[in-house]
Amino acid sequence: MWPDITRCYCIDDLRITAKRSLPKPIFDYLDGGADDEITMRRNREGFRDYEFSPRVLRNVAQIDLSTQALGVASSMPLICAPTGMSRMFHYLGEVAVARAAHAAGIPYSLSTVSSTALEEIAELTPGPKFFQLYVMKDRSIAHDLIERCKSAGYQGLYLTADLASLGNRERDLRNGFGRPLEIKIRTGLSALRAPLWLYRLATQPAMRLATLARYLPHDGDAVKNSEFVNEQFDPTLDWDDAIAFREQWGGHFIIKGIQCVEDARKAVEIGASAIVISNHGGRQLDMAPTALSLLPQVVDAVGDQIDVLMDGGIRRGSDVIKAVALGAKACLIGRPYLFGLAAGGQAGVSRALGLLRTEMERVMRLIGCESISALDARYLQRIERVANG
Repeated sequence: MWPDITRCYCIDDLRITAKRSLPKPIFDYLDGGADDEITMRRNREGFRDYEFSPRVLRNVAQIDLSTQALGVASSMPLICAPTGMSRMFHYLGEVAVARAAHAAGIPYSLSTVSSTALEEIAELTPGPKFFQLYVMKDRSIAHDLIERCKSAGYQGLYLTADLASLGNRERDLRNGFGRPLEIKIRTGLSALRAPLWLYRLATQPAMRLATLARYLPHDGDAVKNSEFVNEQFDPTLDWDDAIAFREQWGGHFIIKGIQCVEDARKAVEIGASAIVISNHGGRQLDMAPTALSLLPQVVDAVGDQIDVLMDGGIRRGSDVIKAVALGAKACLIGRPYLFGLAAGGQAGVSRALGLLRTEMERVMRLIGCESISALDARYLQRIERVANG
């Protein structure tokens, strides 16, 4: 039976539907974080530290959510973040997300560990596209990926800077990720409760790390290569390398994974076009700072020199409005659209983006602000909490 996504009225509804639609190991991979998952929870809870300061008796009949983010026009301050192996969640994977993003008028970002090749995505949709570069120990791969992105017409390049080591994701360890035979058995048994997902798995081609396939054994088979790829992330990556990649790329260059003011200033110094304050959705370092808590400091330090974006914990349109009010040019989302993808393919992604858009418009009307360009910190106030004890 197909899930009825029209009865999903918020991102959490899509999450519940995704959980019902996926085998447990696959849902846990999507939903989980590092260690005790404290940072992942705080990403979400941080938005509750701010309440709105509404203006009334304003003409808000027409709300303008449009903005310029990462050098391109966007219909709202939202970008589909790069997420790995999206075909795990629905057989169309990145194709469905890229099409839904284009239909919504927002940029799409593709991961190095995508299950659809970067050239295929470039041919499928004319909308603005960005590529997220993971740097492997074999640096020739990164240099070749950059040239492929240039040839395919991508508008920008993220350098992911927070992957010196893969985070300790204990849900995945318990479910057998990185152990091909065990994950196949556990997923297969769990998939009996997700017959539609199992049917698609049986009738669609095996999932590949399609963008990386030419550099990997087994034709890029995702299961056979998962442990190998996780061991290839390069812990020697440094700021000099970032400069070299920026120079090779020659276009819009974004440092993703900024977690302190010092590194934000360094990104400006090396000539980056933008930064993304991010703790990788709580999937890398537990007890890392949340992007929202760091955002005002970073904007104060570099906001007039570089575009500042953020991700992590966004589940409501009101979260996006709060982030923009605190100085973010736009927000990246990953899990929200993946919940939609798992729940209903491209239609589910469109549902997720539509829900967030509707919530943003409603909040803007209720706080008395007619356009994103007029939104600032005057529309927020921080809630002072009394510590226990």
